[in-house]
Amino acid sequence: MTKHYILHLDPGAKYEWDRCSLRDPITADRPSFAELVAQAVGDQPGSYLVSVQIEVNVLEQAAPPSEMSPPVMAELPVRAAMPQLPELVA
Repeated sequence: MTKHYILHLDPGAKYEWDRCSLRDPITADRPSFAELVAQAVGDQPGSYLVSVQIEVNVLEQAAPPSEMSPPVMAELPVRAAMPQLPELVA
């Protein structure tokens, strides 16, 4: 079973639980590993001695917001002023 998550590390986060967070990339839910293991054994009642192997492969890395370069603002061309049309009276 392969699952994909977004790992966010922020040592300067205000709250401890936000310093290291793992989230589902679509729903942003935090994964419950107990539920994942239960799915792997078929959700059958009972007690199980299980072995869990975690293999981590980094698929993409995004720079923290403070290290990202500011967006380059393209300069818009200067438009010539439009002549004011005279007011029509009916």
